[in-house]
Amino acid sequence: MSSRAFITGVSGLELSATEREFIRGMRPWGFILFKRNVETPGQVSALVEELRRCLGDADAPVLIDQEGGRVARLGPPHWPVYPPGAVFGALYDLEPALGLQAARLSSRLIAADLIDLGITVDCLPLADVPVAGADAVIGNRAYGTEPGKVAAIARAVTWGLEHGGVLPVLKHIPGHGRATADSHFRLPTVDTSKEELERTDFAAFQPLADLPMAMTAHVVFSALDPAQPATTSATIIRQVIRGVIGFQGLLMSDDVSMNALAGSITERTRAIVNAGCDMVLHCNGKLDEMRDMARETPELTGEALGRAERALASRKQPQPFDRQAARAELEALMDRVGTA
Repeated sequence: MSSRAFITGVSGLELSATEREFIRGMRPWGFILFKRNVETPGQVSALVEELRRCLGDADAPVLIDQEGGRVARLGPPHWPVYPPGAVFGALYDLEPALGLQAARLSSRLIAADLIDLGITVDCLPLADVPVAGADAVIGNRAYGTEPGKVAAIARAVTWGLEHGGVLPVLKHIPGHGRATADSHFRLPTVDTSKEELERTDFAAFQPLADLPMAMTAHVVFSALDPAQPATTSATIIRQVIRGVIGFQGLLMSDDVSMNALAGSITERTRAIVNAGCDMVLHCNGKLDEMRDMARETPELTGEALGRAERALASRKQPQPFDRQAARAELEALMDRVGTA
């Protein structure tokens, strides 16, 4: 049975009757979890199972933002704390092999946590390249300020996720690092020249263009499209994301309910679809918004369907893994940062 081209959040620890009705009627492609959906391992596993059962698809993708650092939907007392991306960058500066190994270990451990719960997609890695004076929304989530280093660490993070059976989502394409505002609250505008963007921001994403999925940035790049953020800009999606960067995987929006986007949820959804995003993401679990978004989202067909199918088909079975040994090695590497 076909699905619509959207990913939805839900409101709480279990599904309400109206959410079940919405899922059965509107048939999202996948789901995304947040802290409001998380209490214990048993509860999360049951919610994931219920989401898939309600949709009638045992393989429906379930996503989460589990980066480490301050962006972690799973945490103590049931799940470990993982380092933010900047720690891998600091280790990389000591010795590149150390930074890459720490990134692989951390994401492989995260993948093991997720697979235990039935979660199969992590919104990670980041390839954002921050600059001085940018908003702290990226901050220490970033791996560094040099595109080659950022791409190398992002590739190592991808390796850990994929070997753990979890699909990566590259974000925030074509770059959120220069933004001087948090797009959760208002729309950032970047006035950097096209040439400089290609040399820095876009260059970090180019070596990762083969990843199966990516999430857009709610950021205006005035040199490319002064009127629309990347998420709703057909120009940026066609010329930069699909063109300069060369990304050919499944392209999903960042959250349609974020304040960076203008207009009603209906208007925002229409703009995202018309710009060329394959998938609309809605996160806040507000059912009225979810209904408005879903009504404006088309059936998943054509090239978008093909990209979605290829993304899911690329997911590997988890490889053999000694979790205890990996955790000990990661902790030893973290100690190197503390004593540097």
